[in-house]
Amino acid sequence: MSNEKFTARILVVDDQESNVRVLEAMLSKCGFQTVPVTRGEDALGRIMAETVDLVLLDALMPGMDGFEVCRLIRSKPELAEIPIIFLSAADEKAFIVRALEAGAVDYVTKPFNQSELISRVRTHLALKQTRDHLRRVADDRASELTEPRLTRMSTNILNASNQMFAFVKEFLANTAADRGYALNLEVVSLASAASAAVQRYSEAALRKAIVIQEDLPDDTPLVLADRGALDQVIDNLVSNAVKFSPPEKSIWVTIGASKDGMVEFRIRDEGPGFDVGDHAKMFARYRRLSAKPTAGEPSTGLGLSIAKRHVDNMNGQLVCESEPGKGATFVLRLPAGQ
Repeated sequence: MSNEKFTARILVVDDQESNVRVLEAMLSKCGFQTVPVTRGEDALGRIMAETVDLVLLDALMPGMDGFEVCRLIRSKPELAEIPIIFLSAADEKAFIVRALEAGAVDYVTKPFNQSELISRVRTHLALKQTRDHLRRVADDRASELTEPRLTRMSTNILNASNQMFAFVKEFLANTAADRGYALNLEVVSLASAASAAVQRYSEAALRKAIVIQEDLPDDTPLVLADRGALDQVIDNLVSNAVKFSPPEKSIWVTIGASKDGMVEFRIRDEGPGFDVGDHAKMFARYRRLSAKPTAGEPSTGLGLSIAKRHVDNMNGQLVCESEPGKGATFVLRLPAGQ
């Protein structure tokens, strides 16, 4: 599955013909074929008519912009897994989040750095090739396998894909955090963010027969935070609690005001807890802790590191209270909003 044996076709969508020519020159040097388009309205037709392995998509175009083009592509089941990399002069968190929410797998800022662009393209083409190969193998063997063996293989493929997707997602979030983007601090509801995160992971908890008990009073004081960063922090904490809890256990999520002008979010689980060595490296990047996911869920070693940097940048505190064998409680403290 090397690039030498595989000539990728890349759809290049940009309303500036000069940008299209620059991209074509960069890509052709590396042996890629390009399909140029200068209008968002024409992109879907071209990708439906021709085989395309990856899309480089300008975000801001007159008429139909890149976000709408991306959503249209993702709405077609037969096109849903084609990787889309956004191109934009904007290098702001709001743009990055909007691009990922629309269905992009990555972003590259203008003016283009050739090495960075080609590296991103090759990475996502390699991921797509691996995913396509696994699917072909599964299809080829399906008729030869008994039902239990087919189920095990499908589960293994799904787990491998989920782990790869989780790593890419958190790697991009880590890169965005490293860039030191300016936070948009505003008065937001910590209770609403917590409730939404619990809802997102309710199905995963149900599959493990885990009960999530909430105490999120409506009159809890608001907090001063960046909405996107806050959602990511709460999402990570709830996800970890479900991921590391054994089946048929409970998780407690509570919010309350403290006397020092802060508001506390606490999440307690009945998992294996953490030892002294874990506490020393808990918020470092790419560090695996002693606790392991209890149902084979993916873990990248990046989530808590990203969460800690977000909380620090919002003038808050994130600590873990835990002993081995006694579960863990993560405490998030943020300034109360005015």
